Amino acid sequence: MAADTEANGSQVIARAATILRALENRPTGLSMSELSKLTALPRTTVHRLVTSLISQQLLLQGSEGIKLGPALARLAASAHTDIIALSQPAMETLGRRTRETVDLCVWRGNHTILVSQYASDQELRVVSPISTAFPTHCAAHGKALLSEQTDDIVSALLPQLNEVRTVNTLQDPQLLLKAIQQVREQGYAVDREEHARGVCGISVALNTGSGERYALAIAVPSLRFDEQFPQLLAALLQAKTEIESLLVG
Repeated sequence: MAADTEANGSQVIARAATILRALENRPTGLSMSELSKLTALPRTTVHRLVTSLISQQLLLQGSEGIKLGPALARLAASAHTDIIALSQPAMETLGRRTRETVDLCVWRGNHTILVSQYASDQELRVVSPISTAFPTHCAAHGKALLSEQTDDIVSALLPQLNEVRTVNTLQDPQLLLKAIQQVREQGYAVDREEHARGVCGISVALNTGSGERYALAIAVPSLRFDEQFPQLLAALLQAKTEIESLLVG
């Protein structure tokens, strides 16, 4: 009897994981019937599991369908304590040196998640709540992480990278591919008011070895960005070197 109960429990967990994975790169969500078809699970099973996952905020029921919930972002933040702790001293040094906000984000396909931040001490500054999800294609850290992916992965993600945040958001897939290639060549990514009006950013991907992919970024009000760009880039690259020496040392 105990073995049967354990097997049933394992099956429930496996099916719940299948549903979560099916929604991983579906920012607009899926209907119950679409989830059932995609996961090859009976609709009654999908409905039961989705209801339980919604109750735990692992999923959300939106107007367009079921999507990943806020609890997953919180779990993502708490799961990367080692990287956060190792990066913190260099982030603080970078923040004090530039007096701008420093962000650490983790790759989640069509989004990046903010997992750590050192906030600017200036009156005019850019600050986002921890666990904020940013569309990958219109934020500097997202483009830095996109540039690390294979062409096949980028091509598979392109249909989902269509959220428009400002007039500067890259909407043409070919322009986005060109921007990603430029990031690969120069080693850093830039966001000039593509994610939010009045906000710019510069970011580099971190070499953390196998596993999760992270990017370090500086978020800057647009009125200060261009005049400080050379200093920001130099300080960011130095912080990248400091963090990577700890991660691979």
